[in-house]
Amino acid sequence: MTKENNNNHIDESLNELCEECKKSDESVIHNLILTGFKICKSCRVSKTIFPI
Repeated sequence: MTKENNNNHIDESLNELCEECKKSDESVIHNLILTGFKICKSCRVSKTIFPI
């Protein structure tokens, strides 16, 4: 893999798109670092309150 392809892959994986609600939010990257899941703050709260 070349360096350019590797950088593009990292940029695509760090987008701010929530996997649950498909909205773009800054908190997605923060939650990805903290928990390993690409979810926004509101989805994280709803998963905490209603874990099913």
